[in-house]
Amino acid sequence: RKPGYEDKIQYTIAEKKEKKAGKAHVNSVFFKQLRQLLPILIPGFWSVETGLLFLVAAALIGRSVSDIWMIQNATVVESTIIHMNRTKFKTALLKYLTALPAISVVTNVLKWSLGELKLRFRTNLTHHLYSQYLNGYTYYKMSNLDNRIANADQLLTTDIDKFCESATDLYSNISKPVLDIFIYVYRLTVNLGGKTPSILMLYLLFAGVFLTRLRRPTGRLTVEEQKLEGEFRYVNSRLITNSEEVAFYQGNVREKLTLLASYSKLRSHLRKFLEFRVSMGIIDNIIGKYFASIVGFYAVSIPFFSENHPLLSGEHSGQRLQAYYTYGRMLVKLAEAIGRLVLAGREMSRLAGFTARMTELIKVLSDLNKGTYERTMVNGNNLAQNAVGSASSNFGPNKGIMCFEDNIIRFEKVPLVTPNGDVLLQELSFEVKSGTNVLVCGPNGCGKSSLFRILGELWPTWGGKVTKPSRGKLFYVPQRPYMTLGTLRDQIIYPHTRDDMRRLGHSDEDLMHYLDIVQLTYLEQRENGLDSIEDWIDVLSGGEKQRIAMARLFYHKPQFAILDECTSAVSVDVEGKMYSYCREVGITLFTVSHRKSLWAHHDYYLQFDGRGSYEFATIDQDKDHFGS
Repeated sequence: RKPGYEDKIQYTIAEKKEKKAGKAHVNSVFFKQLRQLLPILIPGFWSVETGLLFLVAAALIGRSVSDIWMIQNATVVESTIIHMNRTKFKTALLKYLTALPAISVVTNVLKWSLGELKLRFRTNLTHHLYSQYLNGYTYYKMSNLDNRIANADQLLTTDIDKFCESATDLYSNISKPVLDIFIYVYRLTVNLGGKTPSILMLYLLFAGVFLTRLRRPTGRLTVEEQKLEGEFRYVNSRLITNSEEVAFYQGNVREKLTLLASYSKLRSHLRKFLEFRVSMGIIDNIIGKYFASIVGFYAVSIPFFSENHPLLSGEHSGQRLQAYYTYGRMLVKLAEAIGRLVLAGREMSRLAGFTARMTELIKVLSDLNKGTYERTMVNGNNLAQNAVGSASSNFGPNKGIMCFEDNIIRFEKVPLVTPNGDVLLQELSFEVKSGTNVLVCGPNGCGKSSLFRILGELWPTWGGKVTKPSRGKLFYVPQRPYMTLGTLRDQIIYPHTRDDMRRLGHSDEDLMHYLDIVQLTYLEQRENGLDSIEDWIDVLSGGEKQRIAMARLFYHKPQFAILDECTSAVSVDVEGKMYSYCREVGITLFTVSHRKSLWAHHDYYLQFDGRGSYEFATIDQDKDHFGS
């Protein structure tokens, strides 16, 4: 084998789980997982989904009845041809023709009901998962605190669709053969005796057990395929997200190698999976179709070789031929139904893979919503415990106390610890009341962002006590503000909607006032004014986006605001005007900045030295105003 891209480029993507994930098989675990998902897919007995299940069942019965009717009447038509009876031929053919539209309607009602059922399954599961994923900060915790799931976007889009499609198809692919087997076994037993269908049923048992054992790797291979598909999409999205940095480094060749290495891993697995499916397909066809037909021919021959069979005794050859065609075709249909049921096991193995991934996603979302996360520590060691030198039960993720009180932020012996267990500061204590602005400074990696993430409840507290206002009274303005999809108005009032804005008593005149403070009134002069729709993240410059973020702060008017280098691309005079307005309206600021001009707008400073110590003191004339 020639060396591939995967041999040249080595990488790993957020798959750091200590325990190996279990393989997906059709077993008791699979049925337990499926039973957990069913209440989400089908909300209740009187739901539309239940009605669709009954409609699918009715359509399947109608389809089976149509098959029997077509077998019997097609035999009658052929019999009139053999007996050269023109009159009966025309009558039988006309009868056959008039029933075809109704049969066509039954077939397409079945298709529609299956398609609608799949769509409703996907809608219910999507709404359930997104309600969990976008509950509080769960979406943030999944990608930043927990590393059990690497590509949530893959699970929430492609895998949901494939799971619902596989579940819906399996329902019809099992229900129809089971129904056909029941109907044909009953009809054949009544007319031919129990020996003929019994042979086919025994064959079903043997073939099902044998093929199920052979298909066991299908679930594992399906899980691996979806994982590699997600990795390939993630590597592509990384290039889009970091395109500017890659361009400055001229890293296109290196990124190409990484992309091709990711694709090469996916291609190798897909080829391996394809070879497995082809091998299984050969065995499936032989056992599930061809051998089933041979067994069917043998079974149908039994009554016709019996000289004293009550159904055939004393009949002439024409009637014997008609009976052979009728019951022979029923046996062939029975054999096909058995074959389809055997092959449905293949789809069940595939469904087991998707079910395992859906169940894992739901479990992780449930854990994160309860405040529990799993993350592999660096080198497998709990660095936090080693650094603090204590195995106290009062130290660890979510061991700190979080209290909510208006107009105050107080840290009492709160350690700054990263989710990975790195201790940045063993104890932090300070108190800030409304009206007292604080300038936060220090080198990179000293704990400034960690402090704000704890304040924003993004990171768990590992100890101590934090007193702060509730989430809605604390606002964060980053250096690179987020621009949502929508109108110019939506950028200012985000995350509120226009209805929320009106309900809270704000007007467009208020928004224009905020734009005037940040000197962006010219944006309103665009076509449609505040209702103009653009791709704002590309239309606005860096400085304009930072000023929009400040206008957004004025609109929400929180008790406290965290400003993280959010005016680095704004001129000093506009910056001063914005900070003065914050003091006028009573917004207390925590500011991270390296500008000397901002010291005049603050009362205290919180300085980290990057070595585990800090200083919190009043800003006075004797303090050196470091910065640029």
